[in-house]
Amino acid sequence: MDAFVVQNILDVTKTLKVVCVGDLMIDRYVTGSVTRVSPEAPIPVLRQNQTRSTLGAVGNVARNVSHLGAQVTMIGVVGDDHAAHEATRLVANEQNIIGELVTARGRATTVKTRYMAGTQQLLRVDNEDPAPLSAEVESFLIEAVVAEMEDADLVLISDYAKGAVTNRLLASITKAASERQTPVLLDPKGVDYQRYGPVNVVKPNARELSEFTRMPTETDEEVKAALLAARDLCSAKLILVTRGARGMSFLDDDDNLCLIPAQAREIYDVSGAGDTVLASLGVALATGADMSQAAGFAVLASGLVVEKIGAAAVTPGELLRAAEVQKPLAGKIMDQDMMHEQLLRWRARGLRVGFTNGCFDLLHPGHVRLLAEAKASCDRLIVGLNSDDSVARLKGPSRPVQDEVARAEVLAALRDVDAVCVFEEDTPLKLIERLVPDVLVKGSDYKIDQVVGGDVVTAAGGEVRLVDLVPGCSTTSAIARCRQDAPA
Repeated sequence: MDAFVVQNILDVTKTLKVVCVGDLMIDRYVTGSVTRVSPEAPIPVLRQNQTRSTLGAVGNVARNVSHLGAQVTMIGVVGDDHAAHEATRLVANEQNIIGELVTARGRATTVKTRYMAGTQQLLRVDNEDPAPLSAEVESFLIEAVVAEMEDADLVLISDYAKGAVTNRLLASITKAASERQTPVLLDPKGVDYQRYGPVNVVKPNARELSEFTRMPTETDEEVKAALLAARDLCSAKLILVTRGARGMSFLDDDDNLCLIPAQAREIYDVSGAGDTVLASLGVALATGADMSQAAGFAVLASGLVVEKIGAAAVTPGELLRAAEVQKPLAGKIMDQDMMHEQLLRWRARGLRVGFTNGCFDLLHPGHVRLLAEAKASCDRLIVGLNSDDSVARLKGPSRPVQDEVARAEVLAALRDVDAVCVFEEDTPLKLIERLVPDVLVKGSDYKIDQVVGGDVVTAAGGEVRLVDLVPGCSTTSAIARCRQDAPA
């Protein structure tokens, strides 16, 4: 997607007020490691090391909208239990979100607890109350939503079939939206889309569209037929279907199937990806983007969020960087924040991470050997690259010959390199201290105790390796020979 379009969407998003309403839940993650099977039953024993909680369902939609820069009012239902207090605290910790939580006495706040070993989910435990809302609670919910819609630019409805998205609420929202010309987008659940009324967009995934229409949705032709059928079965003005790795599809005004392709990603967790799509699609449309642009923006956002673990949100910086690096090799080039996040994802998968560094001004066989042997010692290799200013301080004012952008692209094109990260200092010590790789690789012109950051790596249980140099290979000497051979 064009970075200029992304920037325009993000700029206007800062001016939006968005109402997010629907089922609210807490997503709790209990993480640890598994090293044995229980002697009591044939089940893994999880050694717990961390528990964290985040807002889920409409809460995750609100988080995604707020991270994009809009002001959000999130409206949902909680019980009168300990989890309700936790939900209140989680809302208070979020910037740009005002929470209006309607209390249903005697009702349990929905909590989904996932037990995970690394990125592998072992078990999910749901605590929820499926009973319908009382008329009183429903009225409080409707009153809060309609009041907030008075000056809203967008309404997003998240239906997880937990009771908050009632027919009365839907009718009240669509009536108020019609009066105020406020766009309404909805993430559906179940097979009765007619009850959602004349919302602007309904966003099922391919499986949900298939269940709704009782038609297959594997091929483009099948998706088109299902969308045509779905249009006759509900009052939504447009139906957009998410298709996982295939991207998104919708019908244009001439009933042509529009396909917005997805980029290939390393997928770690699809939890909450639909929330990200609803949030990003909605804000893009509210900024004035057309459907193709909005869907492209949503594809970009959801592609980034599935690379994270658990329900998550994306930031404007991540979106802009992703839009600027559409080529696969450029996607290897990361700033230090991105690099740290990527390393954590690799670690969560149990991958061994290696690190080497240098100026790599003119790539030669010595560099190639260093990188090949470094990669042989790990699953993923990070290359720390001296910035232009850093190279000039180390090598003199005539260096580098190639700027850091060109040097990073050359490195990223190599099979053995998984990520490139530029650092500004003369040495990579700060970067190594932040990343703490499992193995640190340098040339044999150093001794083990001379390798910058070696003490950091070994103190954390990692190792330092030295690679033999290739005789006669030197960037400095190569540049000198070129200058001697240049015509006067």
